[in-house]
Amino acid sequence: MFFSSSHSYKHNFIVYIGWFISGLLITLLVSCTTPKPVTNEIEFWTMQLQPQFTAYFTQLNQSFEKDNSPSQIRWVDVPWSAMESKILTAVSAKSAPDVVNLNPDFASQLASRNAWLNLDTEISPQVKSQYLEKIWEGNQMEVCQEKDKCTTMTFGIPWYLTTTVTVYNQELFKQAGITQPPTNYEDLAIVAEKIKSKTGKYAFFVPLVTNDSNEILQSFVKMGANLLDNDGKAGFNTPEGIAVFRYWTDLYQKDLLPPEIMTQGHRHGIELYQAGELALIGTGAEFLKTIATNAPTVYEQSAVSSQITGKTNKQNVSVMNLVIPKDTTKSKEAINYALFVTNGDNQLKFAQEANVLPSHNQAIAKYISNLEKDGNKDIVTEARRISATQLKDAQILIPPVKNINELKKIIHENLQSAMLKEKTVEQAVTDAANQWNNK
Repeated sequence: MFFSSSHSYKHNFIVYIGWFISGLLITLLVSCTTPKPVTNEIEFWTMQLQPQFTAYFTQLNQSFEKDNSPSQIRWVDVPWSAMESKILTAVSAKSAPDVVNLNPDFASQLASRNAWLNLDTEISPQVKSQYLEKIWEGNQMEVCQEKDKCTTMTFGIPWYLTTTVTVYNQELFKQAGITQPPTNYEDLAIVAEKIKSKTGKYAFFVPLVTNDSNEILQSFVKMGANLLDNDGKAGFNTPEGIAVFRYWTDLYQKDLLPPEIMTQGHRHGIELYQAGELALIGTGAEFLKTIATNAPTVYEQSAVSSQITGKTNKQNVSVMNLVIPKDTTKSKEAINYALFVTNGDNQLKFAQEANVLPSHNQAIAKYISNLEKDGNKDIVTEARRISATQLKDAQILIPPVKNINELKKIIHENLQSAMLKEKTVEQAVTDAANQWNNK
């Protein structure tokens, strides 16, 4: 028996009380000396930048913390495929990080729900002017709190950019008697016919997989058609929009586009190019090293040219930005950090390390200057030069509006119906416009 007598019971009870009080005192002492959670912590989420850029961000954040004590950065890198679900959950739970790396397409969807801080009231015109004007405007959209009470807001700070260049197979061009790469859609159609008739191969690949590429939507804007009107209704049910539908339909029905465009994404186009089965591909300069690794013979035959455009001469740019949740309790610190990450010096360093382009005027000027001083004349350097110089005409061609992927799905499906002769071009355009407007 544990308590053998009344005396031992009292003795043990007194000892137990002593232990309890001692334990309580120790607990209180420890709780007083244990460091409190960091209240000056800025949580920063990026998309799939670890481990390749861990050293860069470690140095970047240490530099910020040194000059902005007591602020501390907690960097969290999220897989590309998981970012949308994670940030949606965090925003809904009002537990979002203080600074988030997103693209304008997805950021605009949450901007329409009033999730982000309106930077127009937080950042001065002098600071805004340091960024490429068209790129800054790509992070703006109209937000309506109530019916007929709408305002334009800036929801993101531009960070790094990429623009498409045309990579083409000089050997296939030579076989087809083509001396110059196409620079516009009209020339592209001519090249497509020559390549097919002389080599039996396809000139290019434009995917119609909805969750993959924006090339078709971009082509509307480049060729002078509006995707939407000022009220958000379909703007492509016009002669210009019909001409775009007819352009792609004619190419497909003439067997000048691979049939896999209906089911395969942009990656398949790169695979065809690497296999020598495609004469040209629109891609980023960063993919050239992949081609060199996977298909060295094709890489040696390759050259680069500017992005294909239309009569507008508009060229598309892909943007990564930094947004700040409206519910953050550290808005000033978050803005300060976001502007630090995207300042001229830091953008230039990251652009050179990551083989992307800066969105800061000072950084892009130095980037181009450095390329001109570089004596290297290889295809990668030339692609970077073309990418950088295209920025003066580049802009985000797809408007940052809610449900833009639904618009893409509607246009792709109706375009496929026209290509397969299930509808006339005119009927496909009318149906697409009605489907969007009825949303």
